[in-house]
Amino acid sequence: MANNAITGRLWNLWTGFLALWVTDIEKEHPEIAYQNSIQSMIEKYSKLKGASGRIIARKLDVEGRLQSVKAELAKVTTQLNAALATNQDDLAMVLIQKKNALSEDLTALESDYAEAEKDAEEAKAALLDMKGEIDRLKAEKDRMIAKFHSAEARVKIQESLDGLSIDAEVQALAGVRDHIKGRVAEARLGSELRESDLDVRLKTLNRTAGAVTARAQLEEMKRAQAAAAGVAAGGGKTL
Repeated sequence: MANNAITGRLWNLWTGFLALWVTDIEKEHPEIAYQNSIQSMIEKYSKLKGASGRIIARKLDVEGRLQSVKAELAKVTTQLNAALATNQDDLAMVLIQKKNALSEDLTALESDYAEAEKDAEEAKAALLDMKGEIDRLKAEKDRMIAKFHSAEARVKIQESLDGLSIDAEVQALAGVRDHIKGRVAEARLGSELRESDLDVRLKTLNRTAGAVTARAQLEEMKRAQAAAAGVAAGGGKTL
């Protein structure tokens, strides 16, 4: 008894895992789920069509018997009228009994026919509804699968864009930018150095020129003083 319970639980567990697995597959491949549903509905439609065929066949059978009884009743009624007109009472008695029996059959068949006709109409309506549902599901399948594939394509494009790494390109450009900046700075530094060197030389030259000028001025002043001293000395001797 316990083994049977465990077996049942294991079977339920297995079927549960299987159902989840199938559900996951259907999510990844919705066309399979739609096709399975459509195929299941087509099978049900086929069974319903067979049952409807039997219902309609019964209606046709009842209708045929009803028409036959009506024709037979009309015939018996004509014969009864003739028997009454010719005073054939014994024949009229038989025909009256036959007419009564046919009338009872007619009433029963009319009831059966009304029921069969109702069943046939309901069966036709059910067939039309299921056929419409199948057509609707087919249209929905095409529409939803198209949307699914479009969404899948967009997701893949997004994943591709997200997965594209531009680090290498950025690093390469960063290196180029740094190199360009370095070269520009180097050129600017060289120019600045050249300008700085020229300024230093000019300043040095200016200082040198100033010293030379000062030296010349000093010598000139010495010469002027010497000359003045000589003139002064000569004037004193004359006196």
